[in-house]
Amino acid sequence: MGLVEKMFGTHSEREIKRLTSTVDKIEGLRPQMTALSDADLRDKTKEFKKRFSAGETLDDLLPEAYAVVREAARRILNTEHYRVQLFGGLVLHQGRIAEMKTGEGKTQTCLLPAYLNALAGKGVHVVTVNDYLAKRDAEWMGQVHEFLGLKVGVVLNAMNNDERRDAYQADVTYITNNELGFDYLRDNMVIYKEQLVQRGLHYAIVDEVDSVLIDEARTPLIISGQSGKSTKLYEACDILARKLERGSASHEMTKMAAIMKEEVEETGDFIVNEKDKIVNLTEQGIKKVEDFFHIENLAEPENLEIQHNIILALRAHNLMFKDQDYVVKDEEVLIVDEFTGRIMPGRRYSDGLHQAIEAKEHVKVKRESKTLATVTFQNFFNKYDKKSGMTGTALTEEKEFRDIYGMDVVEIPTNRPMIRNDRDDAVYKTRREKLSAVIEEIEQSQKKGQPVLVGTITIEASEEISTLLRKRGIPHNVLNAKYHEQEAEIVAQAGRHGAVTIATNMAGRGTDIKLDEESKAAGGLKIIGTERHEARRIDNQLRGRSGRQGDPGESRFYISLEDDIMRLFGSERLMSVFNTLGVADGQEIEHKMLSSAIEKAQRKIESNNFGIRKNLLEYDQVMNEQREIIYSERRQVLNGESMRDSVYKMIVDTVEGVVDKCIPEDLPPQEWDLEELNQVLLPMIPLKPVELTQEQGEGYKKAELKQTLKEMAVKLYESKEAEFPEPEQVREIERVVLLKVIDVKWMSHIDDIDQLRQGVGLQAYGQKDPLVEYKMAAYDMFNEMIQGIQEDTVRLLFNVKVEQKVEREQVAKVTGTNKDDSLVKEPKKRDIQKVYPNDPCPCGSGKKFKQCCGKN
Repeated sequence: MGLVEKMFGTHSEREIKRLTSTVDKIEGLRPQMTALSDADLRDKTKEFKKRFSAGETLDDLLPEAYAVVREAARRILNTEHYRVQLFGGLVLHQGRIAEMKTGEGKTQTCLLPAYLNALAGKGVHVVTVNDYLAKRDAEWMGQVHEFLGLKVGVVLNAMNNDERRDAYQADVTYITNNELGFDYLRDNMVIYKEQLVQRGLHYAIVDEVDSVLIDEARTPLIISGQSGKSTKLYEACDILARKLERGSASHEMTKMAAIMKEEVEETGDFIVNEKDKIVNLTEQGIKKVEDFFHIENLAEPENLEIQHNIILALRAHNLMFKDQDYVVKDEEVLIVDEFTGRIMPGRRYSDGLHQAIEAKEHVKVKRESKTLATVTFQNFFNKYDKKSGMTGTALTEEKEFRDIYGMDVVEIPTNRPMIRNDRDDAVYKTRREKLSAVIEEIEQSQKKGQPVLVGTITIEASEEISTLLRKRGIPHNVLNAKYHEQEAEIVAQAGRHGAVTIATNMAGRGTDIKLDEESKAAGGLKIIGTERHEARRIDNQLRGRSGRQGDPGESRFYISLEDDIMRLFGSERLMSVFNTLGVADGQEIEHKMLSSAIEKAQRKIESNNFGIRKNLLEYDQVMNEQREIIYSERRQVLNGESMRDSVYKMIVDTVEGVVDKCIPEDLPPQEWDLEELNQVLLPMIPLKPVELTQEQGEGYKKAELKQTLKEMAVKLYESKEAEFPEPEQVREIERVVLLKVIDVKWMSHIDDIDQLRQGVGLQAYGQKDPLVEYKMAAYDMFNEMIQGIQEDTVRLLFNVKVEQKVEREQVAKVTGTNKDDSLVKEPKKRDIQKVYPNDPCPCGSGKKFKQCCGKN
C-alpha cells in the first residue's frame, strides 16, 4: 500500500465512506416499510413511476425504492439485504463495477438497481454467463420484482422470436451475453420492423463481468452463412506441415525484432515463438513450400491463400494442443474454453484455424462459413446508455475496465470477516514431484474429513490427477469439460466432509459450495491449485470458492519449474535460486520471494493480454464506426421512412462522380471523352447519349454539363415515379432495393475488411504502422462500398418495371453462429402452425391446401 493510500484509504474505502449516508437512509426506512401491507408495498411501484414522470430523478427515488425492494425480498425470499449488499446496489446503479466476494449474494444485490432503473420504463437487462443461471435467477429472484408489480422475462437459447420479443418487453430481462449480442446482430439483419425483438439498450447489469467483458473480449460474436471455399488446401498444407522441420533462431523472432530489421540466424524450416504465439517460415521453409506447390514466389499476392494456410497448419501442429485447447469427440473437433475448461459445442476457431486442426486430427474438414454479421462484446456493451457489473475478482483488471469501458471498480467489504488461510505457494523442481505432493496433501485432508477442491488448468491435468487418486483408492468427483452435464450438482456437493472434487479452472461458477458441520470442524474447504493461471484473477476465483460468509477454509497453489508459466516466464532465475539453496529432489520450497516472482510473471502476462485486447479494440473501432453508419441507414428503411430524398441525392451524386471520373478539370470541351462518359453513366441512368452542340462550343463549362445531366436524371426519375399508380408503391420499392443492396455490399465488406486485417501486419516489415495503414485502407474500402451501394441502387431503381413484383428478401441464409449454446437444446417450436393437405389454404382462395398452394 502506498503512502497516499495509508493516509487517505484506498479508492474503494473512500467510495464506501461517501456512500455511507445513503445506506443509513435506506436502513432508516426499514420500520416504515415493514409496517406496510403487501398491497401498499406493491402500490409503491405505481407511486414511484408517477413521481418519475413528474420530474423526480432515479437518484431522488433511490433510498425509498431500495428500502421497498429490501422489504419485498424479506417477505418473498426470507432473506433481507445485508448492509454491504446495499453498498453493492448503489455502486451498480452508478454504472460501476462492484467487486463482491463469492457467497456475498451478488444475485440478490442486483435486485436493487434492476428495480430502480426499471421504473424509467425502458427495460433492464441482467446479463449472466449461461442459460442455466439466467433461468434460475429469473425464476428465483424474479419473484421479488413480480411481487412489486414488475414484469420479468428471460431469454433462452431455444426460444423463438415471438418469445424473445415478449421477454425484451418485460421490465427486467434475464439473459446470457451471447443471446443478447446475437439478438442485436439478428435485429440488424431483419427486413421488416415487425421482426425486431429488442427495444433498445438502456441499462445492463453484467454478472461475472470479468468473464464477459475481459475473458471473452477477444472473441467477436459472428453470425455465419455458407461459403463456397474448397477444403482441399487445408489437407495439402497439413501434409506439408508434417514434413517441415521445426528450427530455432539465434534469439526469438519477435514482432519488434522484425520491425527493427534485426539479423536473426535461423535453422530448420520454421520457427515457433510460444510467448507471442507466432509461427514464421525460414528461407529454407519458404523454398520447400514453393517446391511443394510448384510456385515461383510465395510472396506474390495470388499466393496469399497458400501463405495463410501453411502458417495455419504449422500453428495447428505446434501451438494448438489436444485435450488442452480442444478435444476430439465423435469425429469432431470441439473447443475447450481456456477460462472455464468447458467444451463449447458449435463454436469454431475463425479464419481457417479450426479447419487446419480438423486436417491435423484427420476428421472431416468442414467448409468455411461466410461472416454475415459480427460485433465484439467490447463494442456491444459500450452501446448501452448505462452499464454496471458484479464479480468476485475485478480489481486486478481495473485499468482495463476504466480504459475500455469507462467503469471503475469498487471493492465491497464482506458481510463477515474473511478467515480463509491463503498460504504461500509450494514450489517444486519437477512436475512429477509436484503431483506427488498434491496427492499426498489430498489423502491427508480426506483422512481427517476436510473437503478438497482441486483446481486444474487443462482437462488432461484433471484426468491425470484422477488416475493417480484412483491408484490410491481415493474416491473423488471429476468436473471438467467432458462431464459438464452434472456440473452444478457436483459443485454443490463439494463441501461435504471428506469430499474430493477435481475441477478445471472455474467450472460451476455461480453455484455456491455449502459446508456441513463436520467440514467446518475439519477446517473448511481446502483449495488446491495445481498450476498458476496466466491471470491472477482466475487464481483468485479458485481461492474464492472457499471461505464464503466467514466460513473457515484454506488455499494453496502447488507449482513446479516445469509448469508452462514458469517455463516461459522467468524459470531460469528461479532455477538458479533452487540450485544456490541446494534443494534436494522432492523437497518443497515455500518462500515469499518465489510467490512474488510468480506474481510478477502473471502481471507481465496480464499487461501483455490487456495490450492485445486494447489493440484489437482499436482495430475493431474502425469496423464499429462503419457498422453504426450502415445499421442506422438500415433502421431508417425498416422504420418505413421515405427514402425519396436519399435516392435523389444518390442520383445527383452518381452524376457528379461519373463526370469527375471521366472529365478532368481544366480540359476544353473539344477534348472531353464523351464516349467514356456515356459508357459509364448510361448503364446506371438510361439518359440519351451525351453530345455537345456547336452552340455550346468553347465556353461550355464542366459545371454546366454536370448541372444539365443532374436535371435530366432527376426529370427521368420523376417520370419513372409517375408510371406507378400509387406514390407509396415507389417508396416501398426504394426501401426494398436499398435494403437488399446495403446487405449484399455490407456482407462482402465484412469479409474484405477481415482479409485486410489479416494482411496488414506485413506493413510492419516496411517500417509502417499497421494500425494507421489499416485505418486508411478501411476508410477507402468503406467509401468504395458506399459508392457501390449508391450506384447499384440507382441502376436498379431506374430499371424497375411497374408490373415487376418487388418484395423484401433476406440476402443470405444464416447457417449458425460461432457460439451456439453448449446447453442441450429444447425442441424448436414452430413460428407458424403447420398446414395439413386437407386444411383450407392460408392464401384465402377457399380451396383445400393440397389443391391450391400445396400442389408443389
